[in-house]
This record gives sequence, C-alpha cells and structure tokens, in this order.
Amino acid sequence: MIQARTRSPEDTKNLAANLAELAQPGDLLLLVGDLGAGKTTFAQGFASALGISEQVTSPTFTLAREYHGRLLLHHLDVFRLDQISEVLDLGLPELLDSEGVVLIEWGDAIRQALPNDCLEVALTFMEGQPSPPDERVVVLTPVGPRWQARSHELTTAVEKWLESPPC
Repeated sequence: MIQARTRSPEDTKNLAANLAELAQPGDLLLLVGDLGAGKTTFAQGFASALGISEQVTSPTFTLAREYHGRLLLHHLDVFRLDQISEVLDLGLPELLDSEGVVLIEWGDAIRQALPNDCLEVALTFMEGQPSPPDERVVVLTPVGPRWQARSHELTTAVEKWLESPPC
C-alpha cells in the first residue's frame, strides 16, 4: 500500500498522469471513494497523459466510454448498476482482454466480478484536521502479481506526493 496526498484537483491529475506513464495493455485500475472524492478528476489526468485530447467526463449515465491515445482507455462507471450480472452486459471480460487499459469508477462495488490483478486507487477526503477542501489522500494498493511487480515503479511515480513510507 502506498499513501499519497494531493492538494488540488490539478495535483490529483498530475499524480494520475505519472501513474499513466506506467500503464500497459491489459491493466485494470479500480477507482474507489465517496461521491466527489476525485475519481473523475483522476481519470482526466490519467487520460491526458495517455495523449487523449477529448474531454473526459464521468460515464455515470452511459456506463462506459472509450478513448484513443497511446493506449486505448476504457473508462467505466458502475455506480448505477443494480446487480453484479449487469457487469457482463458491459462486455467487461472482453475489455479486460483488449489491448487497452480499463479504468473503473466505483470499482469496489463489482470487485467480486473482476480479476484479482488490479491497482486499486482509493481517494478520500482529508479528515481530523482543518485542511483545504481539495486535499485528498490517495491510497494505491497493487493487487496480484502484475501490479505487485511494479510496486517500486509505482512508489517512484508518486514520490512527490508520498505522505508516509510505503508499507
């Protein structure tokens, strides 16, 4: 687990951009956090670093969007799904087998339907002390061999934002 802190939406985008530099075909990222925690902001920074010039918005109502850049980016938002079976309707298994990267907002809601090889990105509001409203804690949890093998690179990519030494 790697814990970082961002101090503004632009800072969150920059952290995401640094992580996007490590992206490889077949990668899966789960974005988790409360409403307004910065999941879409993270997705925007990630997409920008992949060379995507389109405006990236939350696919809450469309459920999935596809963007073309250095890598194909499949951006999903599963907030509105009522049943885990609806994940299959999105063609998620096919997306995960593609040559792109899959980024899922609210990914923790469908965790049991996903492969056990992903990077979980948890964004939370700062608590317990007066802090600017845009400060966030970003916890990166590499799950499975694909991401655990890149733990050192992940730490290096977010070094500027580290809050405490990685566990």
